[in-house]
Amino acid sequence: MRVLVVEDEKGLARALQRGLSAEGFAVELAHDGRDGLFLARENDYDVIVLDVMLPSLSGYRVCRTLRAEGNWVPILMLSAKDGEYDQADGLDIGADDYLTKPFSYVVLVARIRALLRRGAPARPSVLTAGDLELDPSARTVRRGAVDVALTAREFSLLEFLMRRRDEVVSKLDILQHVWDAHYDGDPNVVEVYVGYLRRKIDTPFGRRALQTVRGAGYRLAGDGG
Repeated sequence: MRVLVVEDEKGLARALQRGLSAEGFAVELAHDGRDGLFLARENDYDVIVLDVMLPSLSGYRVCRTLRAEGNWVPILMLSAKDGEYDQADGLDIGADDYLTKPFSYVVLVARIRALLRRGAPARPSVLTAGDLELDPSARTVRRGAVDVALTAREFSLLEFLMRRRDEVVSKLDILQHVWDAHYDGDPNVVEVYVGYLRRKIDTPFGRRALQTVRGAGYRLAGDGG
């Protein structure tokens, strides 16, 4: 299995190369983001181990660029940043796993093997339904060339529906995933927010993407309406 390690701490990079080589991996090294991105574009890797803080281009930029280009190679990000928002940022832009420094080498190898077992299914970091686009990382929504401003709750509702586009989702499913699993308020709040969304993503554009399925729930048309 072919692994690319992008790490600017050369001592750590060489140690990882020796250790992973002993485990039977074919390992290549890059010490800055630009070289790492070049190698990832030019070669077929089974896993990339990618540091966050890199010269030239950050690990976040490398990951985001690969995903935007349709490269779904499994990526394990390494970082000295251990904050929950740092980890969330890495996962939101398309990384598959995140490990903070200092880390256990045994755990690193186990996570690499787990990523290899999963393979590289296509998981776009930007959700689309026709010309409707939602970027979970940047927290932006666009309809064609027009930016659409949503509240936090409206954004969460739209993201939930877009991740299940063309599927009918019940009001209960929406309440549990967008509000709270133990929400005990008025369930009609879902209808209210569906109305808010329609007035922002459909009505101004003459579309009907957000559909009511009588007696069942709601569906977001995959073609954007």
